[in-house]
This record gives sequence, structure tokens and C-alpha cells, in this order.
Amino acid sequence: MGYAEPTLIQSEVIPLVQSGRDVVGQAQTGTGKTAAYSIPLLETVDKNARDPQALVLVPTRELAVQVKVELSKLGQHTGVKVVAIYGGQAMGRQLESLQRGVQIIVATPGRLMDHMQRGTLDIGRVKSVVLDEADQMLDIGFADDIEYILRCTPLERQTLLFSATMPGPIHRLARRYLKDPAWIQVGGDGEPVEGVTQRYYEVADRDRPTALEELLRQPGVITQALVFRRTKVGVDMLVSHLQKREHDVQAIHGDMTQAHRDRVMGRFRSGDLRVLVATNVAARGLDIPAVSHVINYDMPGNLEEYVHRIGRTARMGRHGTAITFVSEWDFPALDIIQAHIGDGLERAILEPATN
Repeated sequence: MGYAEPTLIQSEVIPLVQSGRDVVGQAQTGTGKTAAYSIPLLETVDKNARDPQALVLVPTRELAVQVKVELSKLGQHTGVKVVAIYGGQAMGRQLESLQRGVQIIVATPGRLMDHMQRGTLDIGRVKSVVLDEADQMLDIGFADDIEYILRCTPLERQTLLFSATMPGPIHRLARRYLKDPAWIQVGGDGEPVEGVTQRYYEVADRDRPTALEELLRQPGVITQALVFRRTKVGVDMLVSHLQKREHDVQAIHGDMTQAHRDRVMGRFRSGDLRVLVATNVAARGLDIPAVSHVINYDMPGNLEEYVHRIGRTARMGRHGTAITFVSEWDFPALDIIQAHIGDGLERAILEPATN
């Protein structure tokens, strides 16, 4: 299936899933967790059955597409049909795919609920449910939807929950809906994925556009960057500023049409786009192996947000760099992050570009 040697999360999770155990897995993105649940799912579903047998819930449209693509690649010789259903895509197109018969569904909770309420999808025979990026789904506000969906599946299902962090609501969800799960933790609680060099620069708010341009002009340093801003307006303003200065940059956030988001992500994923500026929500779950740098243009709101952001680089054993801009107002948040990260987050001086 294209995996010569399993990652740590794969070697821990795959045998448990194959044995029928419920699993709670804590691992950062980029550790191979999608394959950890995909491989055993593909082994257990019946390709001749028309009703969905496995359901994967994810927080965003982009992650739904990514997981569907990986499942399809891993199962390309199995005959198993995988469909992704998410908001922003025509219901009729999704209905046609469902009516042709499907064994595995990858879905965002909201669009899945739409199909269930319209009677166009029955999950009453599902044997396996995966909650991927569970903490992010709860952060977005999908808790009630997730619980409703789980109650509509058979009690004897197998349930797999994966999350980068384990806040209280995740523990409560696991206690309520998983049966004697095996708890697997790869890395410490809320620790960034290995291979990320972390730096911060002290930059006044008014100087951040210039500081970002200095970084982008450094010759041969940043091959592909994901830049985080807190708001959609902030994303658009920064992209407009950079485009006027002829930087290769695009935006992605929730106000854009799905077709536009798909085009932008297609360019970024293929390496045709150097800089992508995004909100937290739009970038959740993105798996772009070539991202060399994550840049926190705006300070993350908390430790979990910081960990999720910088997990977009150093994917699958690669090296990456995470840079955070810090103003005088950001030091309380920085102190919290440093207390957890320790010496891993270093202060640096931004040198002017030489070209």
C-alpha cells in the first residue's frame, strides 16, 4: 500500500483495530495516523455491500478531501468505494455517489446530518466510526452533532477517536461512546511534532508586514509557507498587501466558495503556490508535505492552537520551521507556550534580506 515501514502510531494502532478494540489515539498531525486507521478499515469492509460500513468524521472540507484521497490510494486495488461528503459541494452530486453504493464515507458532521435528515443516507449498518481531529471538531462546535450521529449508529460498532490534544470534553466523549478503549499516546500531551525548529521574533504590530516580507526575501530559505492570521479580514488584508508587492500568495478562509478553495489548495499542494495565508479553521487538518515554514503572523490564542498550527510543517519525518511574531502584548501568551515547550522555542533576530 506504499508504506515500507510503519510509523510509531501505525505500529501501535493497526493491530488493535484489527483485533476489534476501540481506540483513543493521541498523536500530532503528520505522524501517519490516517493510514493507522485506514489500512485496517480497508481490510474489514465488504466491497460487495452497497450500504456504508465505515464512517470517518472530520472537522473541515479540506480534511475530508485529503482523507478520501488517502483512503482511495491505499485501497486502489481492493475495489472498496470511498465517498467524501461536505458542505460547499452540490447535494445532488453527493447523492448520486451514495446511490451507486459506497463502503466508506468521509464526512463533515454538518453535511452528514443534512443527508441523514433528508433521508438520503442511512448509517444504521455502520460497523466502524472514526473521529479524526476530534478536538478540532469540538472546538468548531460539532459536539451535539457528533453525539447525535454516534447514537444513530449500532451499539456494537467499533469506534476510533484521534486527537492531537486531550482536553476534558474529549475524555468525556470517549467515556460515553467508546467501549473499554485502548489509549495510545505518541509524544507528550500537546507536544509539537518532532522535527520542528521553533523561533520567535519580537515585532511590533505595525512592522509585521515588513518583517514577513524580509523572511520571504531570504534567498533559498522558505520554499513553501503557511501563514496564520486570526481573522478572515486580516487574511484578506495581508494577501492584498503581499500581492501588491508581487509575492506569490493566495488566501483561504471560510467565506470563499468551495470551488475557489479547491483551486487554491490544488496549487499549494502541487507546489505551484509559495505562500498561503489562512485562518485557523480553514487550515485545520491540511496535509501538505512540502510546507517548509509555518508563520504565526498573529499570536496563537492558546497552547493547543499553537501546537495545531505548527503541526502543519515537519510532516512524516521531514524537518520544518515554525516562526511566531510577538509584540509587547503577546508576552503573557508566549510565557504559557514557553512554559510547556521549554528551550524548544528560541528568540531570534530578524536579519535584513541580502537580495
